[in-house]
Parts: sequence; structure tokens; C-alpha cells
Amino acid sequence: MNNTPELRPGRYRHFKGGEYQVIDLARHSETEEWMVLYRPLYGEQQLWVRPLAMFTEKVSHQNKTVARFTPVE
Repeated sequence: MNNTPELRPGRYRHFKGGEYQVIDLARHSETEEWMVLYRPLYGEQQLWVRPLAMFTEKVSHQNKTVARFTPVE
């Protein structure tokens, strides 16, 4: 198995403005793809997973390239 990638648990802001709590990383049981376990800090605050590659990717927003999620210091 590969080494665990780095993504610190903590608070992150989505490029559209919502804040989320990253809890940990996990691996998909079939594909071994790294997934991010997180929850929104609003609404019902249910747990969600998203592929790490998607969580950390850059997206186009208002004619700019921005990170999908950025850490909140």
C-alpha cells in the first residue's frame, strides 16, 4: 500500500463559501482510492466522502482558477 497522503484535519472553506470540517482520510475498499471524510458546518452536518483528488483540485469560478477547498486558519 502507498503512503498516506497529507491533508490535515480541520476546517476548510469551499470555493462557493460554505465551511466544512475534515475529519480524516480513508481508502475505498475496492479501488484503494483515497477519500476525504468530512461534514458541513451547517444544516444537518451529515458525514460525506469525496475523492481526495477532487477535494484538492483546482476549479474554474468566475473566470478564475481557485482551489475547491482551502484551509481556514
